[in-house]
Amino acid sequence: MEITSTTATTTSTVTGVSDSTTTGITSDFDTFLQMLTVQMQNQDPLNPVDSTDYATQLATFSGVEQAVLTNDLLEALSSQLVSSGLADMAAWVGKEARAATPAYFDGAPVTISPNPAVLADQVEVIVRNENGVEVQRFDAPISADSIEWAGVATGGTAFPSGLYSFEVISSLEGEVLTQELAEVYSTVTEVRAQDGETLLILAGGAAIATSQVSALREPGY
Repeated sequence: MEITSTTATTTSTVTGVSDSTTTGITSDFDTFLQMLTVQMQNQDPLNPVDSTDYATQLATFSGVEQAVLTNDLLEALSSQLVSSGLADMAAWVGKEARAATPAYFDGAPVTISPNPAVLADQVEVIVRNENGVEVQRFDAPISADSIEWAGVATGGTAFPSGLYSFEVISSLEGEVLTQELAEVYSTVTEVRAQDGETLLILAGGAAIATSQVSALREPGY
């Protein structure tokens, strides 16, 4: 079981981040007060700056600093949520997830969920290798029931191991209604945090977002 993160993470809590940010804001605020003091000392005595303007500057600076602090806190919370998501997804490693993605064939049958168009009178499945080359084409039942692809050519020779995609074409009286990638079951080998989201790494190296998974099952089901 492997859980990794490709984002820059830290073991500090939100409080730690808040303390660090507050220190920076305090330093910036002191600098701002010094600049404000210098401004007051060097103003034209015959045309002094109105006290309301000083209050406005102070309020504006305070608002900006609070926005910066809020953003930092949100980023820290987001990082913690991603880490929590990794822990929750740990149980997915070793299971088979169903998604519209290429499947890794290693000699064992691949489960395909075709989901053809309801009005179709013919359904074809096109099998392509990882280079996108068509290696097989066969008719499938007009049903959403799963089918097994044995990975065997017409002459009985098994296809080599690798990634294969399954394109389902639904037709009615010779006219194509839909043409889409079929969902397949693949083993989850790793859970990874990347760019603020949780990804599942499947057998063969394909990566998908957890939102792409429509079903999950025990291996060998």
